[in-house]
Amino acid sequence: MTLSAKKILLVEDSENDVELTLTALEHSRIANGVDVVHDGAQAIDYLHRRGPHAARREGDPVVVLLDLKLPKVDGLEVLAHMRSDPRLRMIPVVMLTSSREERDIVRSYGLGVNAYVVKPVDFHEFSDAIRELGLFWAVLNQPPPRGA
Repeated sequence: MTLSAKKILLVEDSENDVELTLTALEHSRIANGVDVVHDGAQAIDYLHRRGPHAARREGDPVVVLLDLKLPKVDGLEVLAHMRSDPRLRMIPVVMLTSSREERDIVRSYGLGVNAYVVKPVDFHEFSDAIRELGLFWAVLNQPPPRGA
């Protein structure tokens, strides 16, 4: 599977933020498709290809854009799950959240997040931030070899 065919996984419960993120990625012309799930439990099912995601194409997402405050299973629990699973631990995770609380930032990095990005309030700043995230993680970043 080529890098451009790999998906970005967006884990976000706010439909407005989903729409803004997808619009920003589309405007940046990133070739990667984006799969969206709306809570942490769905994210874990997606990553393990089970439940409603059992039929998804094999392969891990090139990056997970993960909201912190999620229903069912929060973003920190999803991150902890990913980092404790040998098959998922190398997938880059960007915490994309509105929280500027120091404890959230410290805990995220303590659990192994690759980046912590606070969502800008202004649409143009938000769009620029998403474009830059997408370009770096989906295009420029060299992921580890499969099975590493």
